[in-house]
Amino acid sequence: MQYFVALAEAGSFGSAAAQVFVTQPALSQQIKELERDLGAVLVERLPRGVRLTQAGKEALGRMRTILADVQDLASVVTKQDDLSGELRLGVIPTVAPYLLPPVLSALRASETPLQLRIREAQTGKLLQDLENGHLDAVIAVAPGGPSSLSVIPLFSDGFLLAGAASDLADVSQGPEALRPTKLDPDRLLLLDEGHCLADQALDVCDLTRGQTRVDLGASSLSTLCGLVARGFGLTFLPEIAVNTETQAQPDLALRRFAAPQPERTLALLRRGTAPVEGRFEALADLFRQAGHDLLEQAKKAPLHP
Repeated sequence: MQYFVALAEAGSFGSAAAQVFVTQPALSQQIKELERDLGAVLVERLPRGVRLTQAGKEALGRMRTILADVQDLASVVTKQDDLSGELRLGVIPTVAPYLLPPVLSALRASETPLQLRIREAQTGKLLQDLENGHLDAVIAVAPGGPSSLSVIPLFSDGFLLAGAASDLADVSQGPEALRPTKLDPDRLLLLDEGHCLADQALDVCDLTRGQTRVDLGASSLSTLCGLVARGFGLTFLPEIAVNTETQAQPDLALRRFAAPQPERTLALLRRGTAPVEGRFEALADLFRQAGHDLLEQAKKAPLHP
């Protein structure tokens, strides 16, 4: 089943074989045996790659669920209640550069035996990998509605308006008047599509992506900060990123929005079917403390009048 899932995701026998560390003929033989055992053809073998049959598509979902359950079973047996063993963690790009350094430093200082394997990707991909059992947990924005995930809230991360001082001076005067919905969409720069921070910025401004005139498709918050610091527009900056980005861009100016300040709630997400383990709470405490430290630093950052 692991070989078949790898083949379905890679799209070719060669790439899948490399992912699961077997030879291509061995992988092909295993897929043939799986098809024979199931009594159905799962893949169409094309000149370049493969295509799943209808039976293959249905089998893929079931196999992913089974493999995730097997991973959860292993966790039940080991009963890991402290920061030990191996843990595969996904982190979204607007969090990873700011929270990971202090968290990893704290883990190293405590000399815990935890082997943390990090993957940075957009929310959609991380949640898919979490569901498929490729990840054990994800640090991302807490889901807004009912969810099959187990959610451990971490902290609220407010948004500030960032740009060149001259551009911020042109925005409505007085902090009590600064509201996201009053911003000129033509001046707003966002991350490329798929980043949850861009979706949150559009939501608090009551906009759709098509309403913004400039869409640079930037893939990192640091890129956006470099652009707006030089007068190319305005953007939203999470408080946890303030210290890092203002040090990197001394010309970056900031303003706070009027209350209630727009914000996002970060959380540690796990599969709802996975067993309760103390190490997840311990890891959440590390991220929570790192976040609180960064938020305290953000409060000391000078703001544009």
